[in-house]
Amino acid sequence: MSASVRSHADKEECDRGDAALTLAFTILGQRWSALVLGSLRAGPAGFRELSRAIDGLSDSVLSDRLAKLTQARLVRRRVEEGPPVSVTYELTDHGEALMPALDQISAWAVEHLDLPPD
Repeated sequence: MSASVRSHADKEECDRGDAALTLAFTILGQRWSALVLGSLRAGPAGFRELSRAIDGLSDSVLSDRLAKLTQARLVRRRVEEGPPVSVTYELTDHGEALMPALDQISAWAVEHLDLPPD
């Protein structure tokens, strides 16, 4: 393969990677999204459980993040017909596949960023 063909292919691959990274951080870069995903790692949870688990997160923002993460197919919303009707949220296979990457980002942050004191 000539250098010009290889460099063109490399540029296309880089452009696709940049677009994918941009899309990923459009979703994950929103405040609270990663914490919502991390809270669902332990298993399905209801809205109230998630609200209590993430200190400082308002109900309206939680509702918005759950809707966006559901739309991105990282979270599944399950409605159990009642009475009483109950709604639970859980990670999809796509959301589960993201957990190792979030673990790596967390480990990187601990090692390389000045975290605020507890």
